[in-house]
Amino acid sequence: MADDDDEIILSELDDEELVAQMFDDLYDGMKEEIEEGTRILLDRGWQPYDVLTQALVGGMTVVGRDFRDGILFVPEVLLAANAMKGGMAILKPLLAETGAPRMGKMVIGTVKGDIHDIGKNLVSMMMEGAGFEVVDLGINNAVEKYLEALETEKPDILGMSALLTTTMPYMKVVIDTMKEQGIRDDYIVLVGGAPLNEEFGKAIGADAYCRDAAVAVETAKQFVARRHNQPNA
Repeated sequence: MADDDDEIILSELDDEELVAQMFDDLYDGMKEEIEEGTRILLDRGWQPYDVLTQALVGGMTVVGRDFRDGILFVPEVLLAANAMKGGMAILKPLLAETGAPRMGKMVIGTVKGDIHDIGKNLVSMMMEGAGFEVVDLGINNAVEKYLEALETEKPDILGMSALLTTTMPYMKVVIDTMKEQGIRDDYIVLVGGAPLNEEFGKAIGADAYCRDAAVAVETAKQFVARRHNQPNA
């Protein structure tokens, strides 16, 4: 009989307990529980935006912090992000209907010649977790692909990733082309990947180098907030 006591019935928890439980479930990467919790809060009359920010983003913030501090590792974060995606899938159409405020929009992709995507995927998921809309171009992106995406998606941020020292310089090609076309200043450009560093980011003209996904989210938030505070920027 003791087993029955361990079974948590989500629908029996009050709102506060449920949100706390969703934090735990996100942390443990329990997708079905997150989907169920999301539905319960909506059924109780929560606004989709509040479910997103308080339950999902709140929970991912804890995950991001522990990832940054080395308590959690990539596989666990991917599991948590995947659970978050389950909740997001339910909320997305509802958020679109209610015209919920969003943090901003990001186009992200690994550069030409490079087929690594774990770091990029992590950034995408963490950014979505923070309330950004993310358009992921995948791997091996030529400059044309980035420019095309900037034109069609009109994001606030362009994120580029590279894991090979040989593909790093291609980031400069993209930024230089943006400069030539006079559109460099229209976007916040963030770069990341194991072989990069701050000096490299500065040298190629990026706005910032982000050493991991948690830093990328913080940096993106700061730049977007700064941009919104400038009149006509």
